[in-house]
Amino acid sequence: MKKIVAGITAAALVGAGVISSPTSAAADAAPGDIIITLGEDLSDEERETVLSEMDDGGEQDPIVEVTNEEEHEYLGEFIPAGQIGNNAISSSQITIAEAGSGIDVETNRINYVTEGMYANALVTAGVEDAEIYVTAPFEVSGTGALTGIIKAYEIETDIEIPEDQKRIANEELVQTGELSENHGTEEATELMARIKEAIAEEDVETEEDLRDLIERIADELGITLTDEEMDGLVSLFERMQNMDIDWDQVQNQIGQIRDNIDDWMSSDEAQGFVQSVLDFFSELIDTVRGWFEGSGDSDQALK
Repeated sequence: MKKIVAGITAAALVGAGVISSPTSAAADAAPGDIIITLGEDLSDEERETVLSEMDDGGEQDPIVEVTNEEEHEYLGEFIPAGQIGNNAISSSQITIAEAGSGIDVETNRINYVTEGMYANALVTAGVEDAEIYVTAPFEVSGTGALTGIIKAYEIETDIEIPEDQKRIANEELVQTGELSENHGTEEATELMARIKEAIAEEDVETEEDLRDLIERIADELGITLTDEEMDGLVSLFERMQNMDIDWDQVQNQIGQIRDNIDDWMSSDEAQGFVQSVLDFFSELIDTVRGWFEGSGDSDQALK
């Protein structure tokens, strides 16, 4: 099970993830309210497995089923049908958080989509102030989970998210995943974040302006984009620019992510994690040294 600072960080460290937002997520949902999504194709035993991981086992919380057809509806434009699969398995628990607390993502047995990828896509979709736990009864990619999370959020908060916003959030998730395969997860997530920051700060009026902006930021990060990757990013962010997105607020959210990373890095939890990593490598070095020393003693005995 893992939990990571959602979004932007230069260090590959596991910790607590929060994307803060200055406004309330919902007027019709109270902090602490929970809604659960279950993949429709889970067996009874698998349902019990994922529900047992969630608060109260889901016994008193409303449950929404997500179908494979719904997953294909939102992802089918961006990835091959075979990659989506024929079964809806990914499940999630969405807990409404206090206003301004942001998005907190945790995953279990999700081996492709990272917490940061979920969080960034959810911000694009307009989701805010929620604790989100994504899981499955066995290792899955997690690409279909975003559909269920957004569906449950709409139901719980009584907030309708525009269809184009849902689709572009799914597209962002897919593109970030594809970039991660070629350039690394941290680099791909940072690239997406910096592009959003730059759009908020700079006068980007034409496609050429946007293309130059993306190329400049990629160069700063040491990323060499293929023509196909560049065209995909230009298309994605052009359509984002044409949507009703508050770019100033996006910039503020990204700044708060970075602040949260700094806060986490100075926390006892982070220091304990770093120390555990150092202890692990220290023990590993001692073990390897012991092997060589033992080998040396054996060599001496044979002489």
